[in-house]
Amino acid sequence: MIAYLAQATGAPTPTLVLDASLVPPDEPDIRAVLTTVRSWLAANGHHDVLKFALVTPSAHPLFDLDYRFVQGLPDGPGHFDFRGSCGHSILSSVLAADTLGWLPGLAPGSRVRVRVLNNGDHVVCEVDEARRDGGTFTVHFVQDSDRALEDLLLTGRARDLLLTPSGLHEASLVATGNPYVFVDAESLGLASRQELFEAGEETYERLQQIRTAAATTLGWPPESVFPKIAAVGSYEPGRLAVRAISVPSWHPTLALTGATCLAAAAAIPGTVPAGLLERAGAGLDDIVVDTPRSTTRIAASLGTTADARSALLWVSVGDKHAHLRGPAKIPELSTYLYQEAPSWQPASA
Repeated sequence: MIAYLAQATGAPTPTLVLDASLVPPDEPDIRAVLTTVRSWLAANGHHDVLKFALVTPSAHPLFDLDYRFVQGLPDGPGHFDFRGSCGHSILSSVLAADTLGWLPGLAPGSRVRVRVLNNGDHVVCEVDEARRDGGTFTVHFVQDSDRALEDLLLTGRARDLLLTPSGLHEASLVATGNPYVFVDAESLGLASRQELFEAGEETYERLQQIRTAAATTLGWPPESVFPKIAAVGSYEPGRLAVRAISVPSWHPTLALTGATCLAAAAAIPGTVPAGLLERAGAGLDDIVVDTPRSTTRIAASLGTTADARSALLWVSVGDKHAHLRGPAKIPELSTYLYQEAPSWQPASA
């Protein structure tokens, strides 16, 4: 089995892409295979690979690829989180699938439609620029047009008060792309974009405490990486500033799923991001987000449900770069081949 290493610009770690048809479909078996993979990666100087994508040509006629994401956790080669998704890893998967010949060929204007098996998301990767070893994309997260905006609130409330060892914190808990907790950076004592981007261990720990409190409120395992968390600030007209946490530390930019969830939250009246976007004097059609290492532009399109409630139709995140590092020939997997037993028996002669 040949795996491919790829990375999107701004992603905290590379992604290892595997052919899902060669891996057993059940989580315990996937965990066993990926544990072997992580042990090899660690022994060969690739400790930084914590994202894994299992991809295959889609069996669904409306999609090009089926994609499953697995997050490796830093506390051991056998520790993983199977919840949620990763937009940067989707881009890595598109590049690997193109190399494997599963796609007609990436060219400007072409679109790759991805079905996310973790959470049912539909993602369209539109090629802006194609290169031999990578490309630039606009990524569209397409939503269920009959799901109202308020249904994206994890608790049904625009804001929640979360009790942590450092006190009460107001936050918005929203799920699109991935579940996120959004807090106002100024409520953490961060009075400028520079203070937000240079915040250290104390702020990191406070955000982790808030994230854990949110997980507890939702009845989710606190040791999971979900929900994610981000501090959002409105310090300059027309733009937001964001600092997010990833695995195993600060995110260098903002996850694609985080950008999508931020746009969704900003569209819901009363949420923390909605209030900050209004303060910035910006609109949903062009959300400019500054992060410690880059600037991201996000656009959200709204519609209505069958019962005339506001709905999120799609979120687009532009100018996303990704490059293919190449194949990773892992000896332990070279002879591994999973083939599902057929459910039928051939007729006897």
